[in-house]
Amino acid sequence: MTILAGKRLVITGVLTDASLAFGVAKLAQEQGASVMLTGAGRGLSITERTARKLPSPAPVAEFDVTNPDHVASARAAAEQHLGGVDGVLHSIGFAPAACLGDDLMAATWDDVSVAVHVSAYSLKTLADAFVPLMTNGGSIVGLDFDNTVAWPAYNWMGVAKSALESTSRYLARELGPRRIRCNLVAAGPIRTMAAKSIPSFAQFEDIWSQRAPLGWDIHDSSAVARACCALLSDWFPATTGEIVHVDGGYHAVGA
Repeated sequence: MTILAGKRLVITGVLTDASLAFGVAKLAQEQGASVMLTGAGRGLSITERTARKLPSPAPVAEFDVTNPDHVASARAAAEQHLGGVDGVLHSIGFAPAACLGDDLMAATWDDVSVAVHVSAYSLKTLADAFVPLMTNGGSIVGLDFDNTVAWPAYNWMGVAKSALESTSRYLARELGPRRIRCNLVAAGPIRTMAAKSIPSFAQFEDIWSQRAPLGWDIHDSSAVARACCALLSDWFPATTGEIVHVDGGYHAVGA
């Protein structure tokens, strides 16, 4: 029996088939789930094309997490296409260029507020949209990059990830009585379009496989997809507010 049989999932963040979220959507379908994707802005048409590359073409709903009107419209689309929601994948992140690079002090609050809004507060926005459809409990899973240390060039995006981690814990506390879990998967570096926007990303690539006890392949996101699908399933019924590291063990070792 597949672990997601009968589950109805909303997957955000699919742009191309190299996206981490695409790997989750593909494996989720293979594990028996019905899937709806979301896209936004100029990327919406790209998401619609990429949706046709899944094992079963998936419907796509427009959802810009900075547009309050999209909360209700995305919920209506999920109800129409899925009938209800059992799980949501948060794979949304963006920071203006000034927030990344060599100069932490260059970013203004206008820049930083965009990064925090899109990359962290959006987790709560997804809960606003889809928790009303989780009438039988459910699971919210977010993709994270562990920010317990200060990374080179990551700067204010790292701050936004810290906010995401805190938001996940507070949502776990808030939604637990409704039997809705909220967890994050802290992935090691994977060569995606999002990664290309991070200055000095090559620094992560060069050292990760050397230091990770299990090794690490920046071209293989399958372990990340498996962890997300496991958390979206019923196999972790008593786990919430957690950050699951899928990074080859890099986070656990010193220099």
